[in-house]
Amino acid sequence: MVSFSQQTYASRGAKHAHPVIKQLFDTMERKKSNLSLAADVGTKAELLEIADKVGPYICVLKTHVDIISDFDQDLVDQLQALAAKHDFLIFEDRKFADIGNTVKLQYGGGVYRIADWAHITNCHVIPGEGIIHGLAEVGMPKGRGLLLLAEMSSKGMLATGAYTEKNIEMAIRNDFVVGFIGSRRFTEERDLITMTPGVGLHASGDALGQQYRTPEHIITENGSDIIIVGRGIYGPGKDAVAEAKRYREAGWNAYLNRLK
Repeated sequence: MVSFSQQTYASRGAKHAHPVIKQLFDTMERKKSNLSLAADVGTKAELLEIADKVGPYICVLKTHVDIISDFDQDLVDQLQALAAKHDFLIFEDRKFADIGNTVKLQYGGGVYRIADWAHITNCHVIPGEGIIHGLAEVGMPKGRGLLLLAEMSSKGMLATGAYTEKNIEMAIRNDFVVGFIGSRRFTEERDLITMTPGVGLHASGDALGQQYRTPEHIITENGSDIIIVGRGIYGPGKDAVAEAKRYREAGWNAYLNRLK
């Protein structure tokens, strides 16, 4: 069998059983983009502005709505409109980490009602497999998808070894799981995507332990599917549109090189 990482996004999308991943791969092919923007900003206006500017060049907008100081339903409505306008999916980077019954309430209700508008969310499996089942009860009827945090991109992270292997085992046997946050392709038993944070055009780091890897390393060599970039696109002094174009080109070229 040919590795999933050696197949095109289009062919993987055509065969995939999960509606979110079919939509995602179709979007990636249409836009020739495997770039996700990590929009870690603090206000509604900032989030909508960056999403509108960079939206044409990304396949996924990654949000942290719990840092938005003026969150309201109008923000959700406008984000959904921008997602339709610019053809991208929304990934709420919630990192759920509680027992199944609690995460059901957090995902489906509360102030944010994440399952109503985010195509994808994610979780830690520290509480056990019940967290996946709880989230699935809410998300599967809505056609949503879940990523497991098999690895993180910060220095000294503890998601390694046996813990990462448990993530893989749980992902394979749970249809609600569509992939991982991590640095590489993890399995060939199911077509589970990998989204990778901590990507920069030049390998480096920051003062808080974030470690950056290049698109070539992540996509071409490691077989990941989507690069996640934040401050490299919209940080101080950056031209967000120009940087998004640069990262989109770098990520897509790394993917094309992988297929050779």
